[in-house]
Amino acid sequence: MNDPFQAVRVSDRVYWVGAIDWSIQDFHGYLTSRGTTYNAYLVLADAITLIDTVKAPFREELLARVRSVVNPGDIRYVISNHAEMDHSGSLPEVVKVVKPEKVFTSTMGAKALGQHFGSGLDLTAVKDGDTLSLGNLALTFLETRMLHWPDSMVTYLAEEKLLFSQDGFGMHLASSERYADEIEENVLEREGAKYFANILLPYSPLVLKLLDRIGKLGIVINAIAPDHGPIWRKSLDTIIGWYAKWATQEPTDKAVIVYDTMWQSTEKMARAIADGIAAGGARAKLLSLKSRHRSDVVTEVLDAGALLVGSPTMNNQMFPTVADVLTYLRGLKPQHLAGAAFGSYGWSGEAVGQIERILQEMKVELIGEGIKVQYVPGDELKRRCRALGEAVAGKIRKRARKGVGR
Repeated sequence: MNDPFQAVRVSDRVYWVGAIDWSIQDFHGYLTSRGTTYNAYLVLADAITLIDTVKAPFREELLARVRSVVNPGDIRYVISNHAEMDHSGSLPEVVKVVKPEKVFTSTMGAKALGQHFGSGLDLTAVKDGDTLSLGNLALTFLETRMLHWPDSMVTYLAEEKLLFSQDGFGMHLASSERYADEIEENVLEREGAKYFANILLPYSPLVLKLLDRIGKLGIVINAIAPDHGPIWRKSLDTIIGWYAKWATQEPTDKAVIVYDTMWQSTEKMARAIADGIAAGGARAKLLSLKSRHRSDVVTEVLDAGALLVGSPTMNNQMFPTVADVLTYLRGLKPQHLAGAAFGSYGWSGEAVGQIERILQEMKVELIGEGIKVQYVPGDELKRRCRALGEAVAGKIRKRARKGVGR
């Protein structure tokens, strides 16, 4: 009990033994300005079991928390729900200390961990629906492939009605509070949406299938323990409802206008478009890439009905920040969007056409032809931009009323 890091009791038989990363600011291109946690859980069954580990630099913090409850050598089993290195990075060293009888993972997890760490780990693969007896308790494994890696699975502890949900229902949020009900709901919704948009958005159909499957299985869940962020022990319908909403991606009357500008000409166009959107009775969200990160852009797009992208032309190409955000968005595959392209140029003007082609690849429904202007937009051009905004507003208000995407 002299260790500086102590476990946190989740229930009489489950403890949180993870780590808090207060300083991380980037998670493979995703701005994590609030830090994150790497959650691991200790199950005090007849066969003591560790659910997941932590990122490699935090190994000693995990082991210290375990020691505050039991001798690490008393752990019989280790479960690896996900092979990504923020959860498995310390696994080889933890196994050396713990010396468990078995390390369980999914079939694809065994393959991925073998590729990560070589043949040093003795892994036992479990199949979807398998149950592991811990003596007085039992764990059931459900594969959740591509949520968000091929190896992903979740683990259910029936006696506690507790779902160890891996990367599902999580968020990047460093906090001294371990439970969602101890944190302001607006923070939870914002960080939960940001996590979903930047990590799980491409797999939205699989999220909906998982929610449906859990419902059909009749599994009763009283608590959700994810691998990042707080544990949900109350108001589970809140986070589950958010996931259903985000995964459905029903378009709203919000239009996101994302742009960069060299000498403010493209910005003047963006502002005129935003004014037209507001005049048309819809909501405009203007995002300058000089101050907004790509991960914030996709978070705003998550509940939008339209995406409009503006760029100056530089060296016959769209501006680098615009190319960056479009590459990022294209990979995340947002659905049910209307949109348009716009921008200013000096002598060639290719950027607008390049943006339109990418929007078409993303299956964005283009509203009219893209608008481009040489050098500085005059009053007539600004009126065209305003008219574009009004047209977009009319379109997305109509789509929102019809419930496109349901």
